[in-house]
Amino acid sequence: MPQSTLQFVVRMLVLVTAMTAPAAAQQWKPTKTVELVVGSAPGGSPDIMARLIQQIFQKTGLVPTSTVVNKPGAANTIGWAYLNQHTGDGHYIATFSPAVIGNKLMGTTQLDYTDFTPLNILAREYVVFAVKGDSPITSLKDLTARLKKDSQSVSFAFATARGNHNHIVLSMYLKSIGVDPKVAKAVVYPGGGPAQTAMLGGHIDVYVASPRSMVPLQKEGRARILAISAPQRQAGPKADLPTFRELGHDAVFFTWRGFMGPKGLKAPEIAYWDQVFTKLAQSEEWRKDTEQQMWVADYTLSAETRKHLDREYEVLKTILTDLGLTKPYSKE
Repeated sequence: MPQSTLQFVVRMLVLVTAMTAPAAAQQWKPTKTVELVVGSAPGGSPDIMARLIQQIFQKTGLVPTSTVVNKPGAANTIGWAYLNQHTGDGHYIATFSPAVIGNKLMGTTQLDYTDFTPLNILAREYVVFAVKGDSPITSLKDLTARLKKDSQSVSFAFATARGNHNHIVLSMYLKSIGVDPKVAKAVVYPGGGPAQTAMLGGHIDVYVASPRSMVPLQKEGRARILAISAPQRQAGPKADLPTFRELGHDAVFFTWRGFMGPKGLKAPEIAYWDQVFTKLAQSEEWRKDTEQQMWVADYTLSAETRKHLDREYEVLKTILTDLGLTKPYSKE
């Protein structure tokens, strides 16, 4: 081969290598087992979501190997602190919800949502008011009349902490009827099971809960759902549930559920998880899971999720201040 030709070939190889190297450097994928961290005990909605997703990962091969790791305690704080022990490592992702904002606003943790890498929101879950099947409270109108007459005449129960989505919907409803949320008779239970038992046993009047736990009991006649916090009537098994809005009350709110990574994830790692969860959100398996759990599919990528968190901060700050639960706090 003539030297001029050889020099040309070498130059072309160098050029091709230079052009492809950045693209190769931008790719990332797991090289060990991915941990799906859940900051609560097995059995709750975050744990259910993580395990359903881990099953889809396993079945479809979207993620080579993964496992669910429960780190319950301190309103998710223990699990999220564990997540941030792995700064910049895309092998660790955790379920999250509005508590990632509310916990800091209420002073229960030093961790802020800006201390993590938001990855996505996958689903939303609305809130219902439910009473025992034979309760003398037969409708939301009846409940409202009782509370306006005597704000202490009705007891409410929810799980698992003050300031969560259940408490927020209760606050919004009470404000809409002119009752100070801070004086309402509310009992906080450590889990949905004990709260549901208290309602069915007649120990509390109204249970503030997820549709997933109450719709089956309504079908059995053991419970009656008064309203749901959705903006409009829902499809499927929730179709018969009236909304607070249609009954004249400004109480539209939902908890969102998704995943975040530890602080310091780089663009290639974020891109990997955007790709994985986009495929998952479009899968038939995920569609069936969301329907079964009575969640509403609501997928957003990492960039939009961060914008959502910024907006949600302002909403939650106002609501939690009304509840008298906020502590001095600045995002700056």
